Amino acid sequence: MQKLSVNELKYKANDIRQDIIQMLLAAGSGHSAGPLDMADVFASLYFNIMEHEPSNPKWQGRDRLVLSCGHINPVLYATLAEAGYFPKEELLTLRKLGTRLHGHPHNLALPGIETSSGPLAQGSSQAVGMALALKMDRLKNQVYLIVSDGEQQEGQTWEAVMFAGKNKLHNITAIMDRNNIQIDGYTEDVMPLENLRAKYEAFNWHVLEIDGHNIQQILDACNEAKAIYEKPTIIIAHTIAGKGVDFMEGDYKWHGSPPNKEQAKIALDELRTLRGQIESEHQ
Repeated sequence: MQKLSVNELKYKANDIRQDIIQMLLAAGSGHSAGPLDMADVFASLYFNIMEHEPSNPKWQGRDRLVLSCGHINPVLYATLAEAGYFPKEELLTLRKLGTRLHGHPHNLALPGIETSSGPLAQGSSQAVGMALALKMDRLKNQVYLIVSDGEQQEGQTWEAVMFAGKNKLHNITAIMDRNNIQIDGYTEDVMPLENLRAKYEAFNWHVLEIDGHNIQQILDACNEAKAIYEKPTIIIAHTIAGKGVDFMEGDYKWHGSPPNKEQAKIALDELRTLRGQIESEHQ
């Protein structure tokens, strides 16, 4: 894939957010907050950082992306379609009977999906297994693991974290969506997570913290992770749930809710206005 500039990635992220809203409206169900807030990360990964070939999804030299928090799959589907893995028109079939765009990703349903996911924290073990296998085969492919902050409450997460640290799996980069929400409320009310940096460092991980909506910080962090050879890296991406849609931002009630027709129109109008502002800033 051609590597896009920071400004071009901002456009991509905005387009992905618009597709997410349209998908959720058509489906009448699904998750809004997480997909919207991870659009900047996914745009950066697929259009700058990762080595991959949409025309050859099983290319041996590809980097792997494992979406552990499968409920935010609208952002994965929208990004894969934007990259050319399948027609964008198919996005509107999300969650419908007979669709390839399941409510949670199925690795046999669509090209470009590495693992089936849904049960939180299992993706961490899958990604660690991939990274170990690649290391044993002396291959240079990178594994990118996308995790939610809420799933840090799962015990399986820490089994995988310990294993990766012990085996110095430098070829895995985890990116945590630190949006501070989960379906029942705010993470620090449901089950406090901090100090996340100290916890990961204790298990021999290199820890970076960034603004998850700052494209340059995302790129810099991912490139720094590639330069770390003695341990795995986690990037704690501080995000705003529902980013880009004012009435959703920071509200945990949008974790698992789609917009209705009126709400979708407001959201799309706001996102289109934001895209215009991005264009005017860089003319």
